[in-house]
Amino acid sequence: MRFLLGLLFAFAVAAVVGLGATFLVLTRGTAFGAVTIGAWTAWPKTGTSDIDPYARALIARTGELPIGSGDGVAFFARSDDVGRGLHGQCDVTISGTTPQARFWTIALYDTQGGLVGNALKRQGFTSQEVVRKSNGSFEIKVAPRARPGNWLPSGGVEQYILVLRLYDSPAGLASRARREAPMPSITIGDCP
Repeated sequence: MRFLLGLLFAFAVAAVVGLGATFLVLTRGTAFGAVTIGAWTAWPKTGTSDIDPYARALIARTGELPIGSGDGVAFFARSDDVGRGLHGQCDVTISGTTPQARFWTIALYDTQGGLVGNALKRQGFTSQEVVRKSNGSFEIKVAPRARPGNWLPSGGVEQYILVLRLYDSPAGLASRARREAPMPSITIGDCP
């Protein structure tokens, strides 16, 4: 009898720990196989057959279609370069260059995975429409009010996520060192 109760208790603890860990991974994101360069994080194996079970479950839950490894890689940023969260009331500057890619996009998403809504219906830029400096770098301002140059309206949302997708980039890009794959810097300026 004592053995049976011990066995049931062990199964209950295992179920709570296993299901709890799975719930946390599926609701807060997964860190398995992540590659981080500055504030940007990518999961390069998500679009391959080497995807981990938690990422597979997250994709099944959200219904998102990941970029295949032969097509490119997506980098996500939830904070600036020093770890402060991205807030829609603050002025945020994304500046620098991107790693080599035939085409790239950068867009604002809310924490639920939808595009950030605003009156101008502008949620992002592409590599072909962003205005660049003479040295090839760019500067994009994310702010609730209009700014000169490349401006993305934040819509005043409480929090948002920046997603930089690099298409037709060299294989192995996500595993390179920061000096080989320069990512744009993210800095927070004025906040009310």
